[in-house]
Amino acid sequence: MPTKLSGVIAAVPTPFDAQRKIDLAAFVEHCSWCLANGCDGLNVLGTTGEANSLSVAQRKSVMAEAASKLDKSRLMVGTGTPDLDTTAELTRYAHQLGFAAALVLPPYYYKPVSDDGLFAWFSALAEITADSPIGIYLYNFPQLTGIEFSPALAERLLRAFPNRIKGAKDSSGNLDYAAKLARIDGFDVFPSSEGALAKAKVDNYAGCISATVNIDPASSAELLKQQDDAALHKEVLGLRQSISANPLIPAIKYLVAKRTGNPVWLNVAPPQLPISDKSHVIALDGIAENLDERLHQPA
Repeated sequence: MPTKLSGVIAAVPTPFDAQRKIDLAAFVEHCSWCLANGCDGLNVLGTTGEANSLSVAQRKSVMAEAASKLDKSRLMVGTGTPDLDTTAELTRYAHQLGFAAALVLPPYYYKPVSDDGLFAWFSALAEITADSPIGIYLYNFPQLTGIEFSPALAERLLRAFPNRIKGAKDSSGNLDYAAKLARIDGFDVFPSSEGALAKAKVDNYAGCISATVNIDPASSAELLKQQDDAALHKEVLGLRQSISANPLIPAIKYLVAKRTGNPVWLNVAPPQLPISDKSHVIALDGIAENLDERLHQPA
């Protein structure tokens, strides 16, 4: 049976040099740090990982390195592309390598698209990859894809493929919508904000999958354990909001560069741009300094 993930999951970035050659050693170091400092799992090659700016060969190189150096039972990997065959190829490869789950975007080029059309596409994916039965999580990110998975469609896919469709990552930011998805029996939902962890029990979330978890995973892990801790919730949400006030992917990579001292993390793939605006630099340097002071306080 496919593995089901839960808890605090960081959507990890992908480091590469100015020629866009991926630095696999830096990638593994950061992933290992996240897993050792509060993350229950990692989402590799998602939006934060700039997967849709990478070639299939590049994506496969990251997948192979992650599978060989990290605990595969704690890894979800993005395999979605606009075309079915490439998505199936990457999904099969994820299963071959032993990843716990695949996170799959909808086919996001043609719009509008009906629930029946999406059901046909995901049904074909499940059938094509039947010999590689990795669990599939739907990736709901309507701000970028222009497509929202309706709760009715999510339940329809779950009932049609109960051994493959496991849940969803919801990056819409709409917690009312996420809570509706989470009411589907047997369907695990991960909002994209660690702030939602304070309502994980109430709203039946499986955890969160978040970009900003990369920076202070320990606090999010503690919030999942202490969901009624209002002060901790305020702290966790405040950090997320402070980071998100900057261009998100470059900001995450900038802060990872501050932690590691490795400038390779400052590179991003176009159309992203590196952090250069003075106000963003000052804000992110302040976040890094405050975190460093807090994390190194005497017990």
